[in-house]
Amino acid sequence: MSTTDSTRVVSTRGPRADRIRMPRRRRARVQLRRLPLWIAIAALLVIVGYPLVWLFLGSFKTQREFLEEPTWALPQQWSFENYTTAWQTADLGTALFNSAITVLPALFCMLLFGTAAAFALEVLVWKGRGTVLMIFLAGIMVPAQMILLPLFSAYFQIGITGSLWPLFLTYTATGMPLTVFLMATYFRAIPREVFEAATLDGATIYRQFFSIALPMMKNGLFTVGLVQFFFFWNDLLIALTFANSGNLRTLQVALLNFNGNFGTTQYGPLFAAVSINVFALLIIYLVLNQSIQKGLTAGAVKG
Repeated sequence: MSTTDSTRVVSTRGPRADRIRMPRRRRARVQLRRLPLWIAIAALLVIVGYPLVWLFLGSFKTQREFLEEPTWALPQQWSFENYTTAWQTADLGTALFNSAITVLPALFCMLLFGTAAAFALEVLVWKGRGTVLMIFLAGIMVPAQMILLPLFSAYFQIGITGSLWPLFLTYTATGMPLTVFLMATYFRAIPREVFEAATLDGATIYRQFFSIALPMMKNGLFTVGLVQFFFFWNDLLIALTFANSGNLRTLQVALLNFNGNFGTTQYGPLFAAVSINVFALLIIYLVLNQSIQKGLTAGAVKG
């Protein structure tokens, strides 16, 4: 009996052990299958993160360290002298103020007019709206380099070339096509019954736009606004064309002050100024990350 019982015990424990080991083997296989994915993600993190780390470390190096030390060497002294020099040399305070008073109002007007145009093209029913939408979409394909000379001539004849008005008008106009296209996509995801019910309740077109359309477009406005904000804030071509004087320079134009005579560059202050710009934008993106993700998925599926 003891031999038979021991045989039964061994035979019954074998399948149970196999059943316990199978999930572990499956998990190991799944982890092995995911290993290339994790390696690719790690490689992407290194590719994206290394320039930021290199930029931040370079903002603390001296000119001699840039010219004599290897690029991967750490700064010998951690001081904020480069940031102080960058703030004074490029007059970053004035440049930030000029960028803010041109980009933010232009962004507000572009979102307001672009959303209103998308509302009129997608919600309202009138003859010729398809043609008007195609005209807006055609504006996306026009390069900014083609319109600089005509715009400069027009602004010169009007007499506003010595101010920041050309930047405000150009940013608002150039951002309209993409804004109308994206906001029209978000409006397609809203059921028409919402606006039909508002019409039956006696709401006017303006009431429907400000009380119904704009609140429902909050995530879309965050997404489109942030994308256009990066375009306007990082613009150099338009700002260099219309605001090249000292008191009108934006932040991107002010970064050119670190290029000296005979092609020399002050690398330390330049890296410090670029770090201020890059990490400030990175913080803004991280703060609004959730709203951006919601806005990107809001117009993806039509309800």
